[in-house]
Amino acid sequence: MARLTTDIAVIGAGVIGLTIAARLSAEGREVTLIEPGDPGMGASYGNAGTIADYAVAPVGTPDVLKSLPSLLFNRNSPLAIRHSTLPSLMPWLWKFARQSLPKAAARNAQNIAALLQGANPAWKTLASEAGAADLLRPRGCLYLYRDQAQFDAASREMAGRRELGVQAEMLSGGQLAGLEPGLPFHAGAAFFPQAIFLSDPGLMMQRIAAMTLQHARLIPARIERLTRQITGVNLDGRSNEGRPVSLHARKVVIAAGAHSRALALQAGDRIPLDTERGYHVEWDMQTPPLSRPSCVTERGFYLCPMQGRLRVAGTVELGGLQLPPSPHRIAKLVEGARSLFPDLPEPSRSWMGFRPSLPDSLPVIGPSRGGADVLHAFGHGHIGVTLAPKTAQLIADLIAGRPQPPELAAVLPSRF
Repeated sequence: MARLTTDIAVIGAGVIGLTIAARLSAEGREVTLIEPGDPGMGASYGNAGTIADYAVAPVGTPDVLKSLPSLLFNRNSPLAIRHSTLPSLMPWLWKFARQSLPKAAARNAQNIAALLQGANPAWKTLASEAGAADLLRPRGCLYLYRDQAQFDAASREMAGRRELGVQAEMLSGGQLAGLEPGLPFHAGAAFFPQAIFLSDPGLMMQRIAAMTLQHARLIPARIERLTRQITGVNLDGRSNEGRPVSLHARKVVIAAGAHSRALALQAGDRIPLDTERGYHVEWDMQTPPLSRPSCVTERGFYLCPMQGRLRVAGTVELGGLQLPPSPHRIAKLVEGARSLFPDLPEPSRSWMGFRPSLPDSLPVIGPSRGGADVLHAFGHGHIGVTLAPKTAQLIADLIAGRPQPPELAAVLPSRF
């Protein structure tokens, strides 16, 4: 078996891996992407399509901690768990609970906000480079509140987000009706006017992949073993046809999303990465009943008006990588959508994907403990699409030896 060689190998071709490869190629690096699936067609495709510069709140907060037992064991909860995975999840849940304490949650929110700075202009640049600016919809995003109590509580929360630099406006029920007349009445909403919406995340990923693969090589394979040598790193695995694959790289970037933990361990880092299973359902229709992404906060999902269809995406299910999709979770999304739009027929399709999740809701970006020949870029949770251009810039700067911004310190793998 011949061993292939490359300057930089990027393991994983989701939106993070694709944008890293594109950035490095633009700087004249020889880059090889290794990915067993279609580039960009995992969690990068199946999300709510929102460049969420407002998403500064970590998943773990004091309010979530108070209600964590009931949330986890109520199968109708927006945050639920597959009970068969509970024993293996206990270490992660313990760390998550600690990160949900007031001081830790406040610190995590500040660190997320620092990472999100500049996300929108970075995405405009990326979309322009990929010939995909026509897929950006700068219409903002809504959080919907059913009653006055929810609205009042949200007003207090939005004040905290504004302190972290988020632009957020509180809309009355009448103002919301003027903005989105197709929605049923709500007491009010939070409006994030700077948020950008991807009208077709899958098409956006295809265009980014096409741009990236003009210069980077793609190997359809799954890497199973990482071995350091004096001259670089050996990567060994299997192609999609089952043939052995071997690649030698001067540097390696692990950007395999929810599949990154085992490779990170081989690089010397025990990262507490686990998997949130994300779902969406779609209804084909020429004109969706709303014009911007809107989060039904009490149910934890987004209504997303995409090209030629309505996508309903969201909720959090902790359940690992092996179990099949939950029909119950899909049914709850359908039920939630019909609570707003009762005339919806049977969905046109449904989907499940894997979201890489860390207890503090921050990604892992930076060199491994064993050395800077292996760098990590995974664990972005709910803001992977949003942070893709920022992550690519951080990795490119690390490889080039350029000065790093202060926000990198919060996401280094050495924090674990």
